[in-house]
Amino acid sequence: MSGSLIIAGLGPGADNLVTPQVQAALDQADEIVGYGPYVERVPARDGLTLHPSDNRVEIDRARHALEMAADGRRVVVVSSGDPGVFAMAAAVFEAVEAGPRAWRDLEIAVLPGITAMLAAAARVGAPLGHDFCAINLSDNLKPWALIEKRLRLAAEADFAMAFYNPRSKARPAGFARVLEVLNEACRDQRPVIFARAVSTPEESIRIVPLPEARPEMADMRTMVLVGTSATRLIERNGLPFVYTPRSVPA
Repeated sequence: MSGSLIIAGLGPGADNLVTPQVQAALDQADEIVGYGPYVERVPARDGLTLHPSDNRVEIDRARHALEMAADGRRVVVVSSGDPGVFAMAAAVFEAVEAGPRAWRDLEIAVLPGITAMLAAAARVGAPLGHDFCAINLSDNLKPWALIEKRLRLAAEADFAMAFYNPRSKARPAGFARVLEVLNEACRDQRPVIFARAVSTPEESIRIVPLPEARPEMADMRTMVLVGTSATRLIERNGLPFVYTPRSVPA
């Protein structure tokens, strides 16, 4: 087989946050596969075919990419942020495991990207400076009871938290419940950062104490970061710095 499959992260939105390694893969690709809005970020050119698809067909998308790679094409599957964080890398390997044995011998590589979580954290300082976890709040692929269990345990362990896919039109109530659980478990004024469309012209950042956080402050383009009990704000003109100290008193 002479084809190849690269699973690449396009970063949070700005062109200058696409890594040189990923850009080189895009420049050499024959086929680009991915969710429509992410594929639209790749400029059209001669010799390149774009294959946009819906957001809920990850496995079908992965199979299509693998089939083209098996036919000798240079295929790049694109995700926003990093492809290994709630994105297409896992879907591709799930398809490889379930698919024809020959797919396992394809040249497959994962190229990392800057995640929305890290881009959002960098905008305000270092809120993820100590132990943290990332939780996808969408219950499309896992039950809500599991989300709530993980959320409560993370809060009880005093992790900083990063929430992907916090609130959509199809499931507006879930994030309200998330805030209820956090307030029940934390009972303090730790900061919550609502970072929307980071690194794009639509970027907005809002920082509020946990009790003042409201569901309508988030949508699907928002990364929500929650500090620990030790997270601190440094007030200044404009947006404060937010950081979580690297040490924890014994």
